[in-house]
Amino acid sequence: MSWGLCGAALTAALVTPSAAQAAPGEQGPGHRPAWTLTQTGTDARFRGLSAVSSRTAWAAGSRGTVLRTTDGGRHWSDVSPPGATEEALEFRDIEAFDTRRAVVLAIGEGEASRVFRTDDGGATWTESFRNTDSRAFFDCLTFFDSRHGLAMSDPVDGRFRILSTADGGRSWTVLPTAGMPQAQTGEAGFAAGGQCLVSSGPKDVWLATGGAATARVLHSADRGLHWTATTSTIPAGDPARGVFGLAFRDRTHGIAVGGDYRADQPSPDAAAVTGDAGRSWQRSTTPPAAYRSGVAWIPHARATALAVGPTGTDLTTDGGRTWRTVDTGSYDTVDCTHDGGCWAAGEKGRIARLH
Repeated sequence: MSWGLCGAALTAALVTPSAAQAAPGEQGPGHRPAWTLTQTGTDARFRGLSAVSSRTAWAAGSRGTVLRTTDGGRHWSDVSPPGATEEALEFRDIEAFDTRRAVVLAIGEGEASRVFRTDDGGATWTESFRNTDSRAFFDCLTFFDSRHGLAMSDPVDGRFRILSTADGGRSWTVLPTAGMPQAQTGEAGFAAGGQCLVSSGPKDVWLATGGAATARVLHSADRGLHWTATTSTIPAGDPARGVFGLAFRDRTHGIAVGGDYRADQPSPDAAAVTGDAGRSWQRSTTPPAAYRSGVAWIPHARATALAVGPTGTDLTTDGGRTWRTVDTGSYDTVDCTHDGGCWAAGEKGRIARLH
């Protein structure tokens, strides 16, 4: 079976896998994981992932590492920005437009937060933004199209800070904060899987939070100028808990995942759904069994999505209301493409494709 699957065929492959497709060392009794690990040649942890197609994907991770494949994961090229490895930059998000153009975000306090862009497949990179405010800590970025995008920082002076680009990430400006609601005490984003800031369509964007009394999802319908905040059903009340990842299949239907990232803590109600652009959220009736940091809709199957975390992958076929575990491998982030390619990435150099 081709791994560039779509819609119902992809869902069927997850629900009724064949043992012949098991990833080495990850097969349990009567169950075959749906992911097939690729050979990356590194043990970096990849929390940033951008799938362009079933053949092309980019991954960004620890120690300044950026990888790219153009042959479905058979070979990965190290295309890390010069000096990034030596400085041990923490790349946590990457947005790629094709095989040659990509924008990557390094996170951290002060000047550790940076943005780089390449136009030649990673052969050369240009640093297009370096944070000079010690109070800012950038977490995620997203693009509406190949020109317009946003990046977000944890609150500065009581409000989340938003960067905007209109030239594909070659230059950035800080947006006014007048349209941004006041942050809660302790509220922040989680740079856990590159999905704390996501967009759908030409103008809609959502921002996920945690760490405060409640975990919220903020929505803007004008590319980040004005925002409304809604309390999610995912528990917070602790710096380790909240909404970690978002995915919208269109401007109204979305899924939020999260929980408590500490391995010794439970994560009840770790997923929620919305059908009104995030104005309200409903608990998943059967949520994932543990903390999840990444989520992606499977194209051409309106109600099917995947959620990933350190303890496994879960599948929903009813729009996020109920979930079932289909894999026990550790992944931090997941992304699917319009031609049916799905990818996941995580710790110890793990990058997998759905087979």
